[in-house]
Amino acid sequence: MFRDTIRNFSISLDERNTFSAGDLMTGTISFDLTKGMKISALSMKIKGEANVKWSTGSRRTQRRTYRGRMEFFSYKSAIIQTNTAADGTTELAAGTHIYSFSCQLPVGNFPPSFCGIHGRISYSLTVSIDRPWHFSKDFRTELNFVNYIDPHQPELWAPLSGSNYKTLCCLWCASGPITMTVSLEKKAFKPGETAKVMCIFSNASTRTVTPNVKLQQKQTYYTYHRTNRKKVALQLAKFTGDPIRAHTSDVQTEMLLPIPLNAPPTILNCAVLEVEYILEVSLCLRVSPDLTVVFPIVLCDLPPCWYLTE
Repeated sequence: MFRDTIRNFSISLDERNTFSAGDLMTGTISFDLTKGMKISALSMKIKGEANVKWSTGSRRTQRRTYRGRMEFFSYKSAIIQTNTAADGTTELAAGTHIYSFSCQLPVGNFPPSFCGIHGRISYSLTVSIDRPWHFSKDFRTELNFVNYIDPHQPELWAPLSGSNYKTLCCLWCASGPITMTVSLEKKAFKPGETAKVMCIFSNASTRTVTPNVKLQQKQTYYTYHRTNRKKVALQLAKFTGDPIRAHTSDVQTEMLLPIPLNAPPTILNCAVLEVEYILEVSLCLRVSPDLTVVFPIVLCDLPPCWYLTE
């Protein structure tokens, strides 16, 4: 059988497994043959695609499944040209075989790799061995694809600010207002960075309130033509500040929120899958809905040359 004939198949990429649009990908494939074998093709294919799927309804008769798919690119090329025999095959002898390959990734605005609750964006390299009168044998490896943003966008680095207030009421009595003014040093962050949130609180009420800052991720999945969608909200990080006592004013607080190193970047350039981030600062009031200020932020990968010029 074929699995007994070919052993130790390996796909090795030179230097790295992280790529972006337009990169040159090089590497080698190697395998051992226990006996000679004729092949009609040895080829490779790189592919980028997004697939989403979710279901609604609890009963089998009422259950409905939604799907969405988008292909970014699919490129195939030959590693061995099978023209050494009249029948279009190539004879491979028993032993170890090693072949080098290179491939230029397409240029375009492609979303980064992502794996979510109801779908994923994936990039892969597949090596196929075709034999006459047999199904092909495929060997697949995942590629980590990143989409570097253009760092020369002023809105990404401009500070953000917002404010809100509330007056607590109890029957016919009303307490003094609770106010909050919040500022954020910028809009764009990279995973692993710490967001510094500057706050000014005034609490003219009779109750102690507690400030919180949290990072929320919103995943949205779409069917083809976006006729249906599924939303998922996740809390990735949270920090609780010191309580703000009653009848205090102009309390300045700095809250530091570490952004998880494994947080995926923002995705807004895929028709069937989006990932967005919200940084929310709130005062927990207990007897009333929280007082909040919300900032949409961007998690991004920056070009390597950007770090060298910082």
